[in-house]
Amino acid sequence: MLDLTLIPASNAVLPEVRINRHWIGGAVVPSRDGDGWTERQSPSHGVVVSRSARGTAADAEAAIAAARTAFDDGRWSQLSGKARATVLLKVADLIEANVDRMALIETLESGKPITQARGEVSGAADLWRYAASLARTLHGDSHNSLGADMLAVVLKEPIGVVSIITPWNFPFWILSQKLPFALAAGCTCVVKPSELTPSTTVMLAELLAEAGLPAGVVNIVLGLGQPVGATLASDPRVDMITFTGSTAVGKGIAAAASGTLKKVALELGGKNPQVIFPDADLESAVDAVVFGIYFNVGQCCNSGSRIIVHQDIAEAFTARVVDLSRQVAFGDPLDPATQVGAIVSPEHGAKIDGYVTAARKSGATVALGGGPLQIPGLAPQFYQPTVVTGVTPDMAIAREEVFGPVLTVLTFRTLDEALRLVNDADYGLSAGVWSENVHTCLAFARGTQAGTVWTNTWMDGFPEVTFGGVKQSGLGREIGSYGLDEFMEIKSLVMRIGRSRAPWVRGQG
Repeated sequence: MLDLTLIPASNAVLPEVRINRHWIGGAVVPSRDGDGWTERQSPSHGVVVSRSARGTAADAEAAIAAARTAFDDGRWSQLSGKARATVLLKVADLIEANVDRMALIETLESGKPITQARGEVSGAADLWRYAASLARTLHGDSHNSLGADMLAVVLKEPIGVVSIITPWNFPFWILSQKLPFALAAGCTCVVKPSELTPSTTVMLAELLAEAGLPAGVVNIVLGLGQPVGATLASDPRVDMITFTGSTAVGKGIAAAASGTLKKVALELGGKNPQVIFPDADLESAVDAVVFGIYFNVGQCCNSGSRIIVHQDIAEAFTARVVDLSRQVAFGDPLDPATQVGAIVSPEHGAKIDGYVTAARKSGATVALGGGPLQIPGLAPQFYQPTVVTGVTPDMAIAREEVFGPVLTVLTFRTLDEALRLVNDADYGLSAGVWSENVHTCLAFARGTQAGTVWTNTWMDGFPEVTFGGVKQSGLGREIGSYGLDEFMEIKSLVMRIGRSRAPWVRGQG
């Protein structure tokens, strides 16, 4: 018998199946082929919870045309920062007023716990408010030290039409890391959510219209990566594409965008380490490790999926992680007591299990879990909390993104050895260090190849603090003032004052 904490089905009454259609030019529209639909079955409850129009290339092209027209006629790009901020603030208020209904459908589509879905949606409102503040304070630079007869101004202008492609794991949060910042810059957008979790994006369209966003400024096309995503990446009328998802798909998007040399921003995978030194606050570190691997079922680009523990404390620390893992509540996402919900799809569950099986065959030890998990009364799409020890750096489970509730444990002796293990990866999204010695923390932070380094914490984030990765974890940055700059073009304006310029051509004689 599994010694785990399980939350059985709550037998909650589920809502009617939601119907989603495209939002193009300020109107709800069906697919151009008329009868293409994608059904989403809840990974936790095993029933259809939404039906969404399956877009075609023609639908994507219509959305791009609407965004292009809306940008070029200046209905949004030429508004003042104050006017744009006013709309963004209204959107934030409307998001907060609709948290419960948006969180419910996100829980049913994604399998994440309802408490986490509520936190995601309500927290996203803060991103919209921060983006509004940036719209009010956006400015370039001036250079008045170029001489008495010269003045130069560096302008920041919106890049144009932006394609936004979002993933299934945090559909509303990640959309809100991109869309309000693009709008604050003055861009117009075409959004394609994941076909697995499209509903909260479609619901946002209603709020944008209610807030007074002009028609065509944001357009939403539902459907698959082929053909919708491919069209958004390759169409020459699109000036920029921003994508969050797997590294493999991100490479494909970059290739598709290369034909028109449009700007590409990518937030991709991670194999994020937490390094634990013996002098750390071990109770806090254990809790953070458990949070880092099981939050959102480990289906998180920032998942703390590998820990690198000092050899002197590795055995005892791992035992504490295993013990605390047994206390994490896995089960019905609609129960507020649940901390970990369902895996997004059977195919993804099989992929997770494949990594664990391969590691076991390669000599690793599965100290906890290591297989599917059946929750009473729910669909068979859960996976056990899993801790794998005896891992070597060459194993796939130590190097590749498992994207599930699977923690790998490696050990080290010195700071230099820890940094070698941390940096011996294709990814560089985030990393963490646990030590009470500030010198250790600073040396680790400076030596780590990652876009974010946490010290004595894990996965704390703020709208003001930019986010993004290095190496194969992506290109560009999101949120913060740097996130706004991603959606800007820089133009230099050089002005001569008066008629002081000497002629280049001088008459002879």
